[in-house]
This record gives sequence, C-alpha cells and structure tokens, in this order.
Amino acid sequence: MSLTAREYLVDRFTNDARVLRERVETLARGAKVPGPDAATSRSMAAACDEVAAMVQAVADTGNAAYTLDALVALIPLLEQRAGVQASPAVRSVYAGAATRLREVHAAERQADADDADFDDSELDDDDLPEPDRDDAARR
Repeated sequence: MSLTAREYLVDRFTNDARVLRERVETLARGAKVPGPDAATSRSMAAACDEVAAMVQAVADTGNAAYTLDALVALIPLLEQRAGVQASPAVRSVYAGAATRLREVHAAERQADADDADFDDSELDDDDLPEPDRDDAARR
C-alpha cells in the first residue's frame, strides 16, 4: 500500500525532527559533527514538529484531490512563518516545507495527468482477455 501525500509529509517531517534530535544527542556526547549546533538543531526539530502537526491537522477527506488542496492551502502560512524567523536554519525548515508541498502537489498533478492520458484505443484486441463462454451465452 502506498502512502498518501498527507501521510508522506507527516512521515517526512516527523523523521526530520527525529534525526535532528539524534544530532543534538550526538553533540551532547561531545562528538564534533558538521552542521548546526545543538540549540539550532533543537529549534529546527521543533519547527519540523510544528510542520508535521500542521499537516496532521488537515483532515484526510477520503478524496485525495481535496486533501491535497487543503495541504497546499498551508503554503502561505508556512511562507509567513519562514518570513518571521530570525534563524536562517529555522527559516529554511518552513520554506523547505512549503517547497516540499509544492513538489508533492506537482507530482500528484503529473500522476493524475499521466493516468488521464491513457488511451485504451492503443490496445490491440489481442491484448484483451477472451470472454468466458458462459458469459457469452448469458448475453
């Protein structure tokens, strides 16, 4: 079973928060690793948690297109949050989330377009299954 766009995004940002917290733990043990310091990593993890919560708050309507539209409606809020952040690293979490939503939306639209482009006239009659004889007799 494949993930819905909503599930993918929640998983993505929840996992990002987990990885950032693991980084904080690694730094606390005294390891030297490239990238942001512990305080910045904690702030970024909190931002990832917030993004995941925002996505989770969007109801799964059962209609993928409606749910995706509701997710895309989060983009202005994410961009606004990015704009008010003093920390460039935390700003990048919100801006990155907005970008990720755009990418997921574009990918879903492309997948829908690819499905709509399928033309069954390209199938040869030889590609079609033979009708069941009992089925033919009932007609």
